[in-house]
Amino acid sequence: MHTANARLSYQVALAHYRSRRGLDRVTWVTWLLVIGTCALWGYTAYQAALAAGAHTWRGVLEHIQANAISIQAGDDAALTQGLIAYGAKYNPAIIEQHEYWRFLTPMFLHANALHLAINMLNLLMLGVFLERLLGHMRYLLIYLIAGIVSVVASFYFAPEEVSIGASGAIFGLVGVFSVFIITHRRAFPAGGLFSILFLIVIIGINLGVGFVIPNVDNYAHLGGLLSGCLLGWFFSPLYRRQSTYTVVDCHSLARRWPLALLTILGTLILTIISLYLIGAKA
Repeated sequence: MHTANARLSYQVALAHYRSRRGLDRVTWVTWLLVIGTCALWGYTAYQAALAAGAHTWRGVLEHIQANAISIQAGDDAALTQGLIAYGAKYNPAIIEQHEYWRFLTPMFLHANALHLAINMLNLLMLGVFLERLLGHMRYLLIYLIAGIVSVVASFYFAPEEVSIGASGAIFGLVGVFSVFIITHRRAFPAGGLFSILFLIVIIGINLGVGFVIPNVDNYAHLGGLLSGCLLGWFFSPLYRRQSTYTVVDCHSLARRWPLALLTILGTLILTIISLYLIGAKA
């Protein structure tokens, strides 16, 4: 019985988006996130080039190209200051100047072209699938909440670091997808063992990179992943047969909007607690 329910839920969840029409079938949230993030990076890269002394479009492009793969030592300070000005997670600004919007803005900022390309490629590959699976508003809620929690984790556990990037929110999407696979494991051969092991390996590799490459904020990654797993437990699709011809998603946002409001409130409370604890340390 459990296996039949899991297979039904899994098949309906994957096929449900095909029943949508028009714009509702387009993964417009993911594309808006990608386009908006790329546009913001273009603006901050332009401003960083001007701050570094570029006075022409050629100079701006040369500056961007020189820092595309790794930030040059001479440009690091100017770029860091520019990113702080446009909303990077920077604890002194949050604590002393009460710029609490910095818990949201870092997920839309990136250091260079390589940083942007890796995150936006991952967002497109995972986001298009998950937006179809979750629906637009549920997907956006999870992305933003996981991103904020990842910044809160970095704020508390890495107070000295200037943190930016969408990777915390993307790890949140990985967490949601992992929970979806686990809850539907009976729909897979061998009880989903190989799928779960594959997810563990992928997550392990991505977290492991943070211990090898400098300036990677693994606290943000872990915060995003754990919050994504928790959100996935309550909001990832779970279809159950209501009658012979009707199947409903028990975890849809329309059915769980009170829980969604509590999730937003809980995120706010978590942020306030982290502010209080950091303030108590100071």
